[in-house]
Amino acid sequence: MQIVQQVLFVLCLGAAILFFSKKVSEIRRNILLGVDEDLTDNKPERWKNMLLLAFGQKKMFKNPLVAVMHFFVYAGFLIINIEVLEIVLDGILGTHRLFLPLLGSFYTFLINAFEILALLVLVSCAIFLVRRNFIKLKRFLSNDLNGWPRSDANNILITEIVLMTLFLLMNSTDRALQLNGSAHYQDAGNFVLSGLLAPSLTGLSETTLIAIERSAWWLHILGILAFLNYLPWSKHLHIVLAFPNAWYARLTNTAAMANMPAVQNEVKYMMQPELAPTEATPPAKFGAKDVFDLSWKSLLDAYSCTECGRCSAACPANSTGKLLSPRKIMMSTRDRLEEVGKNITANKEFQPDGKALLNDYITVEELRACTTCNACVEECPVSINPLSIILELRRSLIMEDSNAPAEWNAMFSNVENNFAPWKFSPDERDKWAEEMK
Repeated sequence: MQIVQQVLFVLCLGAAILFFSKKVSEIRRNILLGVDEDLTDNKPERWKNMLLLAFGQKKMFKNPLVAVMHFFVYAGFLIINIEVLEIVLDGILGTHRLFLPLLGSFYTFLINAFEILALLVLVSCAIFLVRRNFIKLKRFLSNDLNGWPRSDANNILITEIVLMTLFLLMNSTDRALQLNGSAHYQDAGNFVLSGLLAPSLTGLSETTLIAIERSAWWLHILGILAFLNYLPWSKHLHIVLAFPNAWYARLTNTAAMANMPAVQNEVKYMMQPELAPTEATPPAKFGAKDVFDLSWKSLLDAYSCTECGRCSAACPANSTGKLLSPRKIMMSTRDRLEEVGKNITANKEFQPDGKALLNDYITVEELRACTTCNACVEECPVSINPLSIILELRRSLIMEDSNAPAEWNAMFSNVENNFAPWKFSPDERDKWAEEMK
């Protein structure tokens, strides 16, 4: 019977790892469809960013209470899963609490720490469920989250609560079996939380206790393996991608528009014609129409988005009722990238589908509403930059499609003819000073 359980466990583990690796490989391929950008300079600053923003969640602490609860969930997820290593080895080897003889009393200390974290995760997730579904926070009521995104957030919180409950139930019945002197359940010391429930369970038969303990053990590990494969399809992929996304964050002024050398040269040659080369190759395109034209970092941003809505809550255009929502920009980019990925998987290479990120997923009205104030970038807790996507799409819209409001075209004309946004000849620009004598 034991060997059957071990074989079954190895098959479940292997299948979970296989499916997870396949999806991760697809996501990596999708991200690398983007334009190359070197973001490997100043490594000490990048390590600092990763530790402070990804693990330390520095930006979350603008709201300390929420930040502390989120940190409990995040740290709990990372730390409690150290215990999964023992569960995996026990499942493969057919042992029970493999590390107990190796660690002795320190093992009890670790399990106690895990249990306290599990309780904090459970309570925090319950509060987040109430906060997300019953407290009317505007950023959680937005139409951006209609449908799957709203369900996704709730699914994860409920799953975390169930997993932590199973962990505590597993330990409680395990401790009850220890107290009853059951074979194969060696004394691991009293557990700080499950030890409170264990004495009330000692009256149950050994068969019942073992059935409950084994059921909780299997459901706990299978739940974790299912959660592992749910992550790549969920916004909670940021649990993993927050780290590389913070490390590869642009360290220069994120509010500055990335200039195109070809455009800069045009202006320079207009001002100083003698510098113009006799032959110049024009760029293939200006800005971005689809995900292929965006930087790979922007595509990594799309997969790293937590859908928390802090960017949209800080956006002045969104606050005044405009269509623009930076969160929706990131979600739409990810949706388009996923569709492109499915196209490549089905056809071995991308086959034109008559769609593009610009117009089909992100509208002109959204792009024009942006004031380029950079508030969305400043607010994002995991260093996502919706503004860079907006600017690239808007650049294509104007320079490729000549699609700009009349007011903008007038300004462009003035800059081209008068070297300033205003309709005044450069020769008359200093007349105001003459009048002041």
